[in-house]
Amino acid sequence: MVAGTKTQTEQPDVHEIAGGWITEKKGTEVPPFLRVAYVVIASCCVAYLILFMYGEVGHAERGPLVKQLNMTTMTSEPLMYGVAAMAALFFVGVSVFAAQKGKE
Repeated sequence: MVAGTKTQTEQPDVHEIAGGWITEKKGTEVPPFLRVAYVVIASCCVAYLILFMYGEVGHAERGPLVKQLNMTTMTSEPLMYGVAAMAALFFVGVSVFAAQKGKE
């Protein structure tokens, strides 16, 4: 074998994740569009939780039924805001994590 040539069995520096289900070249960065996608998806989830916390009460046909169900089941406002707060904390964590440069 000549020095400086690679055989077909040698592989580039590959990093295996999840027991080999995901492989990537070492030193590769997360693409910017994927970083933005994390932030957009997480913020949409938090907005959905806050906007539809009590169901679709503004709907013309289902709204009165949803309001009646909420009054009957006695929805827990602190619990709903607690879930929304946990989702917001998750959103902040994902945003900070997505903004950081990857480290090996």
